[in-house]
Amino acid sequence: MKNFTLEIVGLMILTTIISCEHLDDFVGHGGAQNNSISSLEYVDEFVVPDGTMYADTQVGGLSAIDYADGKWYMISDDPKAPIRFYNADIQLDENGFKDISINGVTELLSGNNLPFADNEVDPEAIRVTPGGGLIWSSEGNVNGGVDPFVCIADMDGSYKSSISISNKFKVDTDENRGPRHNGVIEGLSVAHDKNGYWASMELPLTQDGSEPIVEDTDSPVRIVHIDDSGAFGREFAYELDPIARKFDETSFTVNGVVEILEYDTDRFLVLERSFSTGYADGGNNVKIYDVDASSATDVSGMDSLMDAEYKKATKTLLFDFESVRNQLTDGVVDNIEGITFGPKLANGNRSLVLVADNNFSAFGPQLNQFILLEVK
Repeated sequence: MKNFTLEIVGLMILTTIISCEHLDDFVGHGGAQNNSISSLEYVDEFVVPDGTMYADTQVGGLSAIDYADGKWYMISDDPKAPIRFYNADIQLDENGFKDISINGVTELLSGNNLPFADNEVDPEAIRVTPGGGLIWSSEGNVNGGVDPFVCIADMDGSYKSSISISNKFKVDTDENRGPRHNGVIEGLSVAHDKNGYWASMELPLTQDGSEPIVEDTDSPVRIVHIDDSGAFGREFAYELDPIARKFDETSFTVNGVVEILEYDTDRFLVLERSFSTGYADGGNNVKIYDVDASSATDVSGMDSLMDAEYKKATKTLLFDFESVRNQLTDGVVDNIEGITFGPKLANGNRSLVLVADNNFSAFGPQLNQFILLEVK
């Protein structure tokens, strides 16, 4: 009996070891190993020089980043052909970045598997699917009457299928309804359980509430689950912060959700970015929130959230980039729009890598800025 017991204990220990060794197989693309996050700690910054060229394309507009199977993927929001994503070699450890270099570029194709024309799409988000393909989004052109979309592609950029978007997120001829220009499908995440995806809107739908201003407003954005059939399903509301600052009455200002990561069931990292023109430091204020949607109301059946009764997701500030501004190049927190979990660090903690969309420095000098954080 004693030997039998020892054999069982040994088997249990061996099973535990095997399970731990293969934990990453169950974590999947961009998922967190430890399903709790207490804090994020700044580690390092790396800047890819402005004007960097690769395969006759200018590297810039990097509005999303993903890490899967040891490879890095970044979509460019350049509306001019070729519509593309880059692969990169990003070398990092617990002390910081060692090097970042672009090592591939792939053109994303239309539903007819033909190249997109200039200004036909506005690419914003990209993730590697559990099946080894890609899911990516375009904000469309609301002012131009072009609907946003989400589609699935092969790794070679060829079109596979489209996601069925709810009508409320499509362009509406009624000026009091529908999505706002440059405020639609800005973020994507693979669902933590690998069954579907999440898509986040940058700004409130017109019928849901006002855009944020410096004063506190009711500005809810919808975050939507995409099921395995490729259809929009459950939705929950996330309340935006007010604009962080305003230079003067002529300033252009915006605040919105620019990316999401589901790291546990109904638990998200939400990247929120406020921008105001007129500031020498770039005018960006960027925060990462820990968001709990477990008790949030499913608002998918609500045509309008204005004056409606429902429960929003709760948000807790996890990291404010103002706390590290003086450690960044020229004191600039740039237009950070992409976020992904990276490889494990030597101490067993996960890395978190962010990237900034430099807008190709069209509005003044900006940075292809990469930020490395440690997940505690």
